[in-house]
Amino acid sequence: MNWKREPLVSYETIIKLISGTKTKTGLTVASRLDENEYNKGVKFSDEDMAKLRIEYHSLHPKWNYSIFPNGD
Repeated sequence: MNWKREPLVSYETIIKLISGTKTKTGLTVASRLDENEYNKGVKFSDEDMAKLRIEYHSLHPKWNYSIFPNGD
């Protein structure tokens, strides 16, 4: 709600608006722009994916999950 009707004209604007987010209970949000370059199109096999320890959350599990070290 803190950026309702605010034009998102730059990364700086977005970062400031996200960082200004606070819940009713006082939880605050920190944000920063990640300017690193990442490889595109990296593919992982089904076998590699099966080796991951993924814990899906109950709320929107396709979007919300945690990945843990598998101990190998």
